[in-house]
Amino acid sequence: MDVAAAKPAHRARYRRIVSFAAREFLKIWWFELVLPRLGFSGVSERTRAPRMQSFARRFHVLAVELGGLMIKVGQFMSSRLDVLPPEITQELAGLQDEVPAVPFPDIKALAEAELGVSLERAFAWFDDAPLAAASLGQVHRARLSDLDAADTGLRDVVVKVQRPGIDEIVATDLTALRRVAGWASRIRLVSDRVDAPALVEEFAATCLEEIDYLHEAANAERFAENFASDPRVSTPEIVWERVTRRVLTLSDVTAIKINDTAALRRAGIDPSKVADVFAEVMFDQVFTHSFVHADPHPGNIFVTPLAADAAPAASGEARPWRLTFVDFGMMAEVPDGLRDGLRTLLVAVAGRDSKGLVKAAQEIGVLLPSADTLELERALAALFDRFGGMGFVELSKVDPSEFTGFANEFGDTMRSLPLQLPENMLLLFRAVSLTSGMCSGLDPEFNVWDAAEPYAARLIRDESGNVIQAFARQAASTAATTWRLPARIDDVITRIDDGTVTFDTSRLERRLDSLMRIGRRAVAALLFGGLLIGGAVLLAPAPVLGIVLMAASAVPLLYAVFVGVGRR
Repeated sequence: MDVAAAKPAHRARYRRIVSFAAREFLKIWWFELVLPRLGFSGVSERTRAPRMQSFARRFHVLAVELGGLMIKVGQFMSSRLDVLPPEITQELAGLQDEVPAVPFPDIKALAEAELGVSLERAFAWFDDAPLAAASLGQVHRARLSDLDAADTGLRDVVVKVQRPGIDEIVATDLTALRRVAGWASRIRLVSDRVDAPALVEEFAATCLEEIDYLHEAANAERFAENFASDPRVSTPEIVWERVTRRVLTLSDVTAIKINDTAALRRAGIDPSKVADVFAEVMFDQVFTHSFVHADPHPGNIFVTPLAADAAPAASGEARPWRLTFVDFGMMAEVPDGLRDGLRTLLVAVAGRDSKGLVKAAQEIGVLLPSADTLELERALAALFDRFGGMGFVELSKVDPSEFTGFANEFGDTMRSLPLQLPENMLLLFRAVSLTSGMCSGLDPEFNVWDAAEPYAARLIRDESGNVIQAFARQAASTAATTWRLPARIDDVITRIDDGTVTFDTSRLERRLDSLMRIGRRAVAALLFGGLLIGGAVLLAPAPVLGIVLMAASAVPLLYAVFVGVGRR
């Protein structure tokens, strides 16, 4: 987009964003680079925390006033715990995706232009008061016409309509953010921590997908297919006859907001059970389906009570219920390589393994391989020793001075390392942050260790099975090669005997025979060790298989010990 040729309002918006960033970069340059070189590093350090807080407050005001992508930028900044200090992330954590509603005549005009018919003809009823207003669009309740209701089997729906002119606003904001990212990439203090241009491009791709409602509808159907056989989860149905790139019509699934604990209790639903199921479902999205709802805030997840005679969906409680997800504009794909790294990470966390956790961070790409990890391993070991396994209630009882001191020291260690968030983890990191906050809000005693350990145990069992299968395949291949060796050697010797070259092969035969015996004994010893260790590993989770493997190890042991006895 050429900002110079844009509307005056868009040019003013662009200048405001860029000038805000320029002022903030100037302050960073002065306090973080100039003053330390002049011998005033103490001033820089003493003022850093209040300066960061002041910046976050000013950005908060800017985001609320401008709306558009600035709200989204603030929300993403609040989840960047790997890059930004807590003074910024905590201030922006409360930034809500709510802006003043668009006047209904403007919404009506856009919806009718998109659908090609009047709202009166498209719907039997359309509420002019918005159900929700956000930075990119707003939602209205409606009722399908009799004909559409007969075709779809639905009656009450919600219609999501983009804010008029949002395409131009998004383009303006992205142009300004690209300019700011270019500046940031030239500041070593920033470029050492994050690839700002790449981060903006990922953010841009996500936002452009989010304002394409055809893409969101396809995401919703894919998510629904993933959980089609899971009674814990439901999703709205898409009314494709009333869907365009700027208008999305779905079945009305409005129910109890997941964070409305009072309403949950009145409905006979235990909020702590909701927290447990919600965590399980989010783990399933990451490790089973590799397709994750990246914006699980309270407005996008409902708890839907079911009829008393329905089969319990999400728990064994007397009042059955299920989780209902909405708004699939922001989804995170989890590639196989990343999922494997996350599995390693989860197993390490569940096992309180500091070295394993560092290795997993390097595998995922969060921690660069060149980083000196000794201090991080020590910090993680201290973290596990002191706070490992504690829930939020237990943590709240820790002496504040101890907790603050430990947190500051640990945070300094983390920020001193070359951490980065790989491109495909931006949305996933946001989903994890929101999930953690949601679960602790539902249940103050929610313990993330308890939620992770069943998955870690399952992953360990899966990996054990994979190891045994790989070992069996390798053992079979080695055995086959070994037992084919005599025939192949015999064939070679026969061809030599039939040739014109004459020499004494008896000594060679004896040496080959000796080598074959040694090779067979080595293979037998290897098989013995593998079967014995494999049996010992599986003895606890699968005792029958473990005993069988340990017993079978006696065969290659006897062979290794007695083969060739009496032959020299």
